[in-house]
Amino acid sequence: MRVLNYLELEDRLDRSGISTSVAHQRAALSRADADVSYVTTPWYDGDVVLAGLNRLVDGQGMTEFDVAHCNLIGPGSAFVARQAKKKDIPLVLHAHVTAEDFAESFRGSTYLAGPLRRYLRWFYSQADLVLCPSEYTRRTLEEYPIDAPIRSITNGIDIDSMAGHEQFREEYRDRYDLDGMVVFAVGSVFERKGLTTFCEVAWNTDYDFAWFGEYDSGLLASRTVRKWTKNPPENVTFTGWIEDKRGAFAAGDVFFFPSKVENQGLVVLEAMAAGKAVVLRDIPVFREYYEDGHDCLLCSTREEFENALDRLEEDPDLRARLGENAKETAREHSLDRVAEELTDAYREVTTH
Repeated sequence: MRVLNYLELEDRLDRSGISTSVAHQRAALSRADADVSYVTTPWYDGDVVLAGLNRLVDGQGMTEFDVAHCNLIGPGSAFVARQAKKKDIPLVLHAHVTAEDFAESFRGSTYLAGPLRRYLRWFYSQADLVLCPSEYTRRTLEEYPIDAPIRSITNGIDIDSMAGHEQFREEYRDRYDLDGMVVFAVGSVFERKGLTTFCEVAWNTDYDFAWFGEYDSGLLASRTVRKWTKNPPENVTFTGWIEDKRGAFAAGDVFFFPSKVENQGLVVLEAMAAGKAVVLRDIPVFREYYEDGHDCLLCSTREEFENALDRLEEDPDLRARLGENAKETAREHSLDRVAEELTDAYREVTTH
């Protein structure tokens, strides 16, 4: 079976969670026992211009594949979806994007969430099967509603990508002048990720806080992002992009992620794979995957977040126990599991 595993605008999304998820899919398929191979571009000979010329000459502009699996929602993906339906090729659409997680991401995104939801309802309904990262996301899409079967499949975690992170601890703590129990987040800085809560909790505690990840200071930046990144509390550092994510997980001690909406939250699994104690906002998707008091602490208010951090500072044994249990949770989302679930999905659409 030859699968098109397509990420539109791949070269521009290399620092995104969607890109990481797609990388996990491809790594998983490479190690799968099943007779599945994949290509990453729909275009003839991998070049869209050459594909157009070849289509003019002999009518063939796309490469050949047995299943089309698209991971984004733009015009390139819509074109592939249209061609797949025209040629009766099974179509799998991966719902990494919802209107709910699009809101509060950049300037104006909340106002666009409504029109986006209507577009996504049409786009995802074309699929023979919609994949999504969690049961929470599946229920969300069913409420749109999506006129296609929907199956949840973990984004997975590449455990090996975190190997050796400890070696970066001194370097990254020195670089950003971090000391004591460091509370940290990783990823792009958005209000949806809990930026205001992160800063307000920092304001009310004495720990060093660091957010490792890019933030926009231009026209697309929301007022909230500009406010906090230009004038952060004295104990908060916004690092901007870092060259090796392992440095973030080495420098930090407690991963604090008060995100308001997530479809899964890949970065949480990365923190867990690194054996960090994790403090999360109590939202449905985290309840689905994690257990309060076992592999994380779930909180709802600023005061609960502050109390959780104080508990972890005062009780190193609790911090260690949560981290060890978190490692086990991360292993449950291995690339082997991703390979099994992906190949099952491909078999489903090719046998029905």
